[in-house]
Amino acid sequence: LAMVKWRVIVIQWRKIDHTREIKMAAFGTVFMPQMIQARFSDNKWSESSIVPSDKLELHAGAHVLHYSSTCFEGLKAFRHEDGSVYLFRMDANIARMQQSSALLSLPSFDSDMLKTMIIDIMREYADETPLPPGSMYIRPTHIGTEAAIGKAAAPSMSSLLYTLLSPVGDYFAGGATALRVLLEEDGMRCAPHMGMVKSGGNYASALAPISAARTKYQADQILFCPGGDVQETGAANFILIDGNEIITKALDSTFLHGVTRNSILTIAKDLGMTVSERNFSVTELLERAAKPGTEAALSGTAAVLTAVGTFIHNDKEYKV
Repeated sequence: LAMVKWRVIVIQWRKIDHTREIKMAAFGTVFMPQMIQARFSDNKWSESSIVPSDKLELHAGAHVLHYSSTCFEGLKAFRHEDGSVYLFRMDANIARMQQSSALLSLPSFDSDMLKTMIIDIMREYADETPLPPGSMYIRPTHIGTEAAIGKAAAPSMSSLLYTLLSPVGDYFAGGATALRVLLEEDGMRCAPHMGMVKSGGNYASALAPISAARTKYQADQILFCPGGDVQETGAANFILIDGNEIITKALDSTFLHGVTRNSILTIAKDLGMTVSERNFSVTELLERAAKPGTEAALSGTAAVLTAVGTFIHNDKEYKV
């Protein structure tokens, strides 16, 4: 994999006890007691500061609470065998967060500022990074804080940028169990022009159909395929592996440009696989999924690369 050139930041280098076992709580429910934050007001950013993570003071009229001026990121730090802790592709996540902030008209920030904030808070809690297969999930968040309920058509002039840390294990409760995924052709995860923004509203809009699919079909996720066009799930990108070919939807504004997706495709190309980034239909997906040796998976920072074992379409189940 010599062709893959990604920057990796080493946070800590020390020996650890590899014999201790860590029982992980549900993904994202345990937080480090402190976070790091910086505020934007009067057209400038404050110095960052480390503060308790169990409280956040906002005016009840804060822009984010009424007009959803919020975006976030998700990246991970991993502990290696020698005790060192590495951040994976932080620069790519920061660049995507800058893009999301711009598309939501939130105040811009310098990439080095957020990079320093992430490294500073990770250094505080590097010892808490779980052993593999666990990791430290890092959640930078940017919210509009101006108290102005009359600004539905205007951006917030102040904001808060903060980063939470959460030690995590598997994202899906079933661990390594292959997922059941409902193919949904009648709806979309979010508004098409907002798909490439990592914003809470996009996830919230998918909650009702995912909950309904879980109740009716015992589905773990929905793969949104509006008009038969295979796109993404409620919380991850989708890839299909047919022999030596990886098929996934070509990047556009309707879905999130995943860092994990990009990493997988880069490695696949380096291994000599054929990578097809193009539109493909539900019909093609089910035809290929029926072939021996075909694999399907969800990809994302949280999901990593999680296998799909069953597709549900028009009340029928199709094994992969």
